Amino acid sequence: MIRRSVLLRRVALACAPLFATGADARGSAVLLSEFIDPAPPYPQAHASTIVALPGGTIAAAWFGGSGEGRPDVAIWFARRTATRWETPVAVARDARYPTWNPVLFQPPGGALHLFYKVGPDPRDWWGMEITSTDGGRHWSAPRRLPDGVLGPIKNKPVVLADGTWLSPSSREVGTPEHNRWFLRMERSADAGRTWTAGPEIASPVGLEAIQPSVLTLRDGTLELVARTRQGVVAVSRSRDAGRTWSPLAALAVPNPNAGTDAVTLADGRQLLVYNDAAHDPETPGNGPRWPLGVVISDDGVHWRRVLTLETRPLPDGYAYPAVIQTRDGGVHITYTWNRTRIRHVVLDPELLR
Repeated sequence: MIRRSVLLRRVALACAPLFATGADARGSAVLLSEFIDPAPPYPQAHASTIVALPGGTIAAAWFGGSGEGRPDVAIWFARRTATRWETPVAVARDARYPTWNPVLFQPPGGALHLFYKVGPDPRDWWGMEITSTDGGRHWSAPRRLPDGVLGPIKNKPVVLADGTWLSPSSREVGTPEHNRWFLRMERSADAGRTWTAGPEIASPVGLEAIQPSVLTLRDGTLELVARTRQGVVAVSRSRDAGRTWSPLAALAVPNPNAGTDAVTLADGRQLLVYNDAAHDPETPGNGPRWPLGVVISDDGVHWRRVLTLETRPLPDGYAYPAVIQTRDGGVHITYTWNRTRIRHVVLDPELLR
């Protein structure tokens, strides 16, 4: 972990910050807050993902178009230079159906992967993938994932100690009026050439969860945290490298039926970005997507709030965060801002205590 003064100096010299009035910049842990594309060529943007590329560059992707679920919605991608975000470009679309939920993944020494979904809705979509060997400047032809494999649903895969890729996945099955959510993990032992989908993770207490993130605890145990319909963040653990998982339980972290993301920091702490709001009792499992907050845990069980990123109510709030830590120690977060733009924030983790 680099010293905070070094990180501050790098951000100040290398970036052109646009500090946002809606962000809680009063907390000095916020080093940078900016829109990736201040004037996008479409009315709606959502479901961003962020990745660190070799050489220190970062990149992001999201879906954008006239509205979620409409056929013109494409996957957009942008790289950040030392001073600014490059002009985003559409890198994946389908002639008949909308695209959904991109996930960027950069395995060590390999190509950059962009997973995404195509289909009429989350109950009937399928997994797709494109790859790039030059950091996102050029992309391969789209490849459909095997039947029964959707790829990472919202949040990034992790690479285990033996080289296995573990992809956090989930399913929504049934009809729009009566559908069921559940988690399952997908894994590849051959760098993504083939995949296997694990069984449904048990939920005896009735938690319906989707969109998990994978963390690594200090003793090597894997932990997933996930969005639910029941007003809390769900948790499960694996002690056998993600082959089997404990039954879902509830963390004392609220969740208004909204996406979350989490990352294991270099110092062993766990960081979770989430909407700090309870669900609406009139519409169980739903609530406002503000504030947007950050909590930290030393053990994956007990979480403490350390920062609020956004507090001002907006019609569509602040949603679907994605989070990584780069090699210089900075914590990078992207999230949907009022369903119109994607915001990028950099935090100093040394001040998140």
